[in-house]
Amino acid sequence: QVQLVESGGGLVQAGGSLRLSCAASGRTLSSYVMGWFRRAPGKEREFVAAMDRFGISTNYADSVKGRFTISRDNSKNTVYLQMNSLKPEDTAVYFCAADRSFHVLVDASRFGSWGQGTQVTVSS
Repeated sequence: QVQLVESGGGLVQAGGSLRLSCAASGRTLSSYVMGWFRRAPGKEREFVAAMDRFGISTNYADSVKGRFTISRDNSKNTVYLQMNSLKPEDTAVYFCAADRSFHVLVDASRFGSWGQGTQVTVSS
């Protein structure tokens, strides 16, 4: 299955921005619907954003709409999560995920491949 590696996490002040990257290998990224999830300390994994194989259809959690943008560059086998106007409650480990679906997925249980996660910490 496809291997996924996240990068771009770090420490940022509230109101700042980060761009996360998820690099895929072993498979062609265009064959996968991609998603981003996060897990805050002591909380369950939460859906953040997802998009279809071609970057046409997207879905966002209400908590990040207008602030986060998911995108993909299939030529680079990479998916991105641009995070703007970050809030302390965005602090979490962020994971990218992939599945060979033709539809945008928002349920973590539907994704078959996962990255290792990257830490995002937003200070106030």
